Amino acid sequence: MRSGARAARGAALFSILMIEITAKIKPGTGAQISGQLRLSYDLRQKRWLRARLVSGEEVALKLRRGETLRAGDLLAAPDGSVIEVAAAPEKVLHVECASALELARIAYHLGNRHAAVQLGNGFLRIIEDAVLEEMLRGLDAKLTRIEVPFEPEPGAYGGDKDHHVAECHK
Repeated sequence: MRSGARAARGAALFSILMIEITAKIKPGTGAQISGQLRLSYDLRQKRWLRARLVSGEEVALKLRRGETLRAGDLLAAPDGSVIEVAAAPEKVLHVECASALELARIAYHLGNRHAAVQLGNGFLRIIEDAVLEEMLRGLDAKLTRIEVPFEPEPGAYGGDKDHHVAECHK
């Protein structure tokens, strides 16, 4: 069998065995959610991905270039099913400071290193990173290791105008 035919047969088998998701839909459309896809922050940045729903059913994500996923996004499958995206708990550093000025200084230094940062009322969160942790300790930050869903700010070009500041979930 030629390699092109083998690849086509493999792709056909791939899509038969799992739900193929190719599009996001707008929340609030009244769509009936039929499953949940729980992904880490890193996996929500990928546009092509093979994963499992919380129910165990396999899905294949094939999103458009530049499209990323955030908690609460809805995905449409060709069969009409709707999948909700959820942020999976992951190991993060919860950062607090004695004053708002110190927290702003830390946010500046994290931004200067292009770190993904989740903002909250009186705290910041970043994915665990030994180099950044050392820097934060040098800036006298209070650090706590926790495992929670990580939903950082989308950035200036993220296009997520409805993103809200996270609430503290200690």
